[in-house]
Amino acid sequence: MKQSLLTGWNFRRVVYLVVGSAILIDSIWRQQWLGVVFGGYFAAMGIFAFGCASGNCFNKSCCTDYSNKNESNLGDPKK
Repeated sequence: MKQSLLTGWNFRRVVYLVVGSAILIDSIWRQQWLGVVFGGYFAAMGIFAFGCASGNCFNKSCCTDYSNKNESNLGDPKK
């Protein structure tokens, strides 16, 4: 956990942290509690590197590789 907080920082994580913190602070100041949840979520994405802040949305790390399947079995559900 400590390692994920201290390493792997990129521009996207910093932007999520800064924008989320700004929304969070402004929402607390204006007492808009839905904005606190919204800003807290984005700030947490930046701090803990989950979701798109970690880069998993764009580097295809969550895509499934279908190249090992036999193409003749794809159309027939019985096989």
